[in-house]
Amino acid sequence: MVKKLVVALVMATLIMNVVGCTQSASPATQSASPATQSASPATQSASPATQSDVVAISLGWQENESGQRFAQGFIAGCTELGWKYVLSNANYDPKLQSDQIDAFIKMHPKALFITASDPIGITAAVQRAIDAGIPVFLADSYIAGVKAVTSIASNNFGMGMYTMKYIAKAIGGKGKVGMINLPNNETWDLRTLGALVALKDYPDIQVVSWAYDPTGAVTPRQGVENMLTANPDIKAVWCSWDGAAMEGALAAQAHGMNNVIFTGIDGGPRAFEQIQAGGPFKLTCAQSFYWMAYMDVMYAKDYLEGKKVPRFVVSPVYAVTKEVLDAVPASLKATDYDMPGMDVKLNWTPVL
Repeated sequence: MVKKLVVALVMATLIMNVVGCTQSASPATQSASPATQSASPATQSASPATQSDVVAISLGWQENESGQRFAQGFIAGCTELGWKYVLSNANYDPKLQSDQIDAFIKMHPKALFITASDPIGITAAVQRAIDAGIPVFLADSYIAGVKAVTSIASNNFGMGMYTMKYIAKAIGGKGKVGMINLPNNETWDLRTLGALVALKDYPDIQVVSWAYDPTGAVTPRQGVENMLTANPDIKAVWCSWDGAAMEGALAAQAHGMNNVIFTGIDGGPRAFEQIQAGGPFKLTCAQSFYWMAYMDVMYAKDYLEGKKVPRFVVSPVYAVTKEVLDAVPASLKATDYDMPGMDVKLNWTPVL
């Protein structure tokens, strides 16, 4: 009874938000450029039965720049196509996101777009949507065992390898390196696994690790501060996401350890600003959040029109350093890099 009440309340809230969400959307300013993607040969098409006129957007989070960028991409695509949409935010809670997806199933949208708070934690709910005949499109992760129409994600394993190899080369292949890991989500944990594989080529590097505390009892900055205090000879800190790299770099500066190298993964205004300032934060693997979401919507359009669409797409990732940011012309904004076609204008080439 409680679960039914929760779902009913969530559904009522979502329905009330349809008009407001549609009015608040801003149109996309760039056209799609699928040539920049890497898609698997496997494609699919369908002529799905007519459903409601609304699409649903289930965000795993929206509290930070990446979550907001995903929302912007989804909204821009829907607005460009004239689609009405409802949007929910799970705030990193897979139980809440599962309830929100169940509410969307009752609405029977013509397409369901998802960024997963935790791929494993929402698998059952996503399967229920697919079983209900709702075409599902994923951004940021793949969900094993479910047949989504299209899944778009970065090469998380590759980003972990790339950033760790950058560190290894910068410190001459030896010394002590810290790792700030993010094991809470299967997709994000792939970054750590990639970094560890990269380290196999550098036996003279010693690793000290700290895993993100989801309770918030210890912040990433505190985790780095503790690591630096216990390991004053540390040469670099590999971070699974930019938030840890930004906070960690500030901690290093506060300790007078300005030569410690920090790398991150994500990209966005705050990370770019800190990197360009020239401090310890040296490199981020910038993901194409807007592009993933926007292209999901475009693939949904094609799918609903009976056209073939890719089942798996690897989205572009860019290695962003101070040198890269300093080279951006004044007439362009580096933070627009993940909008379709902007990488060409910026002369940025994906590294993954």
